[in-house]
Parts: sequence; C-alpha cells; structure tokens
Amino acid sequence: MVFGFNRNRAGDENSDVPFDTVRMPSPPPMYADDNDFEKELDSQKSVDLAYEVTEHDKLKDNERWPTSEELATMVRVADNVPPRAFLIIVTEFCERFTYYGVSGIFQNYIQNGYKVPGSNPGAIDGGKQMATGLGNFFQFWCYITPIFAAIIADQWWGKYKTILVFAVLYLVGDLILTLTALPSSIRSGGALPGLIISMIIIGLGTGGIKSNVSPLVAEQYQRNRPFVRKLKNGKEVLVDRDTTIQSIFNWFYWAINVGSLSAIATSELEHNVDFWPAYLLPTLMFVICIIVFWLGRNHYVRNPPSGSILLVAVKCMVTGFKQSRKAKKAGHVITREDGKKASWMDYAKPSNMIDSDDSEAVAWNDNFVDELHRTLRACKVFLFFPVYWLCYGQITNNLVSQAGEMNTGSVPNDIMQNIDPLFLIVCIPIFDKVFYPGLRRCGVVIGPVTRIFIGFLLAAIAMAYAAIVQHLIYTSGPYYDNPGSNHNDISAAIQIPAYAFIACSEIFASITGLEYAYTRAPHNMKSIVMSIFLFTNCGGAILAFAFNPISADPKLVQNFAIASGLMGGFAFLFFACFFKYD
Repeated sequence: MVFGFNRNRAGDENSDVPFDTVRMPSPPPMYADDNDFEKELDSQKSVDLAYEVTEHDKLKDNERWPTSEELATMVRVADNVPPRAFLIIVTEFCERFTYYGVSGIFQNYIQNGYKVPGSNPGAIDGGKQMATGLGNFFQFWCYITPIFAAIIADQWWGKYKTILVFAVLYLVGDLILTLTALPSSIRSGGALPGLIISMIIIGLGTGGIKSNVSPLVAEQYQRNRPFVRKLKNGKEVLVDRDTTIQSIFNWFYWAINVGSLSAIATSELEHNVDFWPAYLLPTLMFVICIIVFWLGRNHYVRNPPSGSILLVAVKCMVTGFKQSRKAKKAGHVITREDGKKASWMDYAKPSNMIDSDDSEAVAWNDNFVDELHRTLRACKVFLFFPVYWLCYGQITNNLVSQAGEMNTGSVPNDIMQNIDPLFLIVCIPIFDKVFYPGLRRCGVVIGPVTRIFIGFLLAAIAMAYAAIVQHLIYTSGPYYDNPGSNHNDISAAIQIPAYAFIACSEIFASITGLEYAYTRAPHNMKSIVMSIFLFTNCGGAILAFAFNPISADPKLVQNFAIASGLMGGFAFLFFACFFKYD
C-alpha cells in the first residue's frame, strides 16, 4: 500500500530530470544464458535513463547501481548527511535561538506594565489586544520579506552572501531592542518605538535568512541517482535522494526547535532579572551564529546566482493567458504530448504561439514553461497553509495569555509555549529513525499530501482542545471570564495536550511543507518557491488580524473554536483537491 509520489523520472512533469541524461551502467553480473543477460541489460538501461547522473554520483567500493526491479522492491533509506550541511543546521539553531528568545517574551513585554506588583512582567502596558496585534504584525513582516530576499539571492548575491549580509542587519535589530529595553529607556517611553524599529529590522534580517537557508542546506547533498550500498553486516540497502532530503529537513527542523527553547531562558530572565538581559542573551547567541556560518564559507556548495526569474515568470504567465485567448478566437487548439488538453500555460510556449514574431520576442523556451507550470502546481498546495499558520500562531500569543490566566505556580506563563519544541525534540528523531523507516519496511509510504492532511487535522484538534481549556478557565473562580492580569484557580498543566497536538501537526505539515517546496521546485526556482511557502505565514497573520476582536476576554473560546472549525474544514478540502497527487 503506497501513498507516495512516483520517483523522479525523466520526462515526468513532476520531475527535475530532463530526457537527455548521462548513462552510467554498472557492470553486469554473471547470467545462466544470454537471454537473462539481455533482459537485465535492458532493465539497467531503463534505470539509467530515469535519473540524471552528475559527477557527484561516482560509486564507492561498497556501492553499485540498482536494477529496475530493485528500485521497485528494495527498502529506501537515507544517506549520511554531509558535515557541511550540519554546519548550516547549527547556524539555523543559533538563529532560531535568537528569534524565539526575542519574540517569545514579546507578549508580556507589550501587554503588561513595568514593575507592577502582583502582575506578570511587562514594559509597555499596551494590553492584550495590542500585544496580539503587534505580534501578528511581526509574524506578517517576517514572512513577507523572504520574497525580496529570494530575488536578491537569485539575481545578484547568491544564497550564502544574502544570508551573511542580512544576518548583520538582524544583529543591528537585536542591539536596538536590547538597548531600548534598559530601565531608563522604558521609563522614558523609548520601549515602544524601539520595539517597532527593531521588529522591522529583525523582520528584514530573518527574511533574508529564511528564504535561503533551507534550500542551501538541501543543496549540500549532491548525489542524485539512487544506489545500492552494502553495509558492514552484509545487508544491502537502496540509498535514495528523496529520503535523504526528507531526513535533512527533519534534522533541520529539529535544530529549529532546540533553538526555540531559548524562550525558557529569556522568560526566566524577564521574570527574575529584567528584560534587557533577556534580550542580551539571544543577541550574543546571534554573534555566534554569524561566526559559525562564516567559518564554513570555503566548504559550502555555493551555486552562483542565475538571475531572478520572478519577472520573467510573471511575463510568461501573462503571455500564456493572452495567447490562449488569441488561439481560442483563431480556432487554434493544441494538445499535449500525452494527449491531454493543453492548459493556458502551454500557449506561452514559443513553439505553440500563433505568430512567429511573438515566439521570437519572448525570453524563455518551452522547457521554462513546463518548469513554471510545475512550480504553479506545487504552489497550489500552499494555498491551504494560511489557516494552519493561524492555528500555529496561537502558541506565541493567545496561548501565552491563556497560561497567564491559570495557576502556573513558580513557572512563568510564557514558558508554557516551550512544551511544543520539547515534544518536537523528542518526536522528530523517533519519526525519522523509527516511525517512517518502519512504515517503509512494511511497504507503506505516506506521501506528502497525506502527511500534510494529518498535520492539518492535528492542528484542528489542538484548537478544539484549547477552546475547551478556555471554557474551563471562564467557569473557574475567582475572576471567571474577566481575569485580566490575574489568574483563576485552575492548573496550567491542562494546557499541555494542546501543545502536544500542535507539535505533532508540525512534524506532518510544516516539515513536509519545507520538503515539498524544495523537492517539487525546478532547480532555478527553489528560493522563489521556498519564499512563497514561507509567505503563507503572512496569510496566517492576516487571518489573525481578522481574529483580533475576539482575541480578548471573554471571547477567547470563540477564537479557538472558530480556528478549529476552519482548520478541520480546510483539511478535508485540501485532501479532496490533492489526494490524487499522492
């Protein structure tokens, strides 16, 4: 029983592989007669044609090429992750340490007053809605900037230089935030303008990193063709690129969540010392981030910028629309090679244009149109992610406020959000090394669409549970549905399952989204497609703005319940639209 995509094959419209690939046949084994030899040779040729072979696919002594039968039957395993990829993963850990350490305490910093007896820590005293609104703005800004950074990387600087330059900008934002969080600055009213300026600068910095770091880490693995490796125990396994990329993104996401635990340290610092040391710690960590990334400069696989294709892609789509209308009026109907009806994008191909002058004037060829069409198909999947990010975003705002309305004992309310990364740190290695390999050994491959669907359902369950918890808070004394900065007599421990459900949803939906964005995009469009996937977070932030009127007491039950209903409905709609691709 297989729920997965077909493996990349030359000529498949879901493939990065062209027809004109290099053949590297393996030496044939000994056969009983010539007929067996001929069958195996034909089988090997079909395998050779199915994958693009590069200089990095050179076999080692304990490796050989698989036959077509082995490709279909052998269990696929991940290859070893290159050390240079781990260097980028460490860099991402440091950056996420900074990001979550800083943003994890924004809610208290904005919502509550400075040094108010009997209240949670704060600085700006802006209230719950202002805190949630600014938090949503920050999320929106952080996920719209990757598009501009992707264009810069593709057109001029390349991924490495773009990350490095934007990292320095990021550090400037951290320094401004730390300095304006000093007691003298807070008392003089400098905290709010300093926060807004630093949010804008940090958002630019993190955008420059986000759109480029995940494609860069995947590019460090360069072997393209699957091969059979003989292990020390004599067992043979099929090493597969797709499985390796999935493993790399699992560990990449694992590092993100280890880094996000910094919010525990910054929460303790804000509660027991002050906000400025809470912001100073992640600022110092980001200095380490820049140094670690710079140290690997001579070891990374650094593909040169090939020119931004975003404007060309837009022109190509406009041309396809115009040419399809022109062809329809002229009665010029074309069909694809597979016999199916041509889409409007097919009319953008120079070979299909009615006027030869039009075909000579365009800056693309037929292959570019095919790749762009594949990219658009991949991006359709992302249309459903904004509702998911709406649910996920509750971790850093409304669930933090919810914990503040319950009895947390000696634990700061904004530490509760770290239950999510703790679950992920434990679960991701289990999924990568036990769960997914176990399913593959049983012949079950859960495809990307099914994984994302499961993740969406788990997010809906998390929001439904949060609504139940909020109802229990409102029915508990002494403050009932108007706790303000106080808490009712109910333990914050009942929040834990909500974070557990969200964590599991991330493994299925968020990690798979990263993997899907990378593997389904053509080589020269990976940064753009990754930035489009990240841009879906902006959609989540816009939805969160719409939820702002019900992001306050006594309406938070409605907030969580509506989010749950939307996510559940969109999950089934998503599966109905895309299950055929699994």
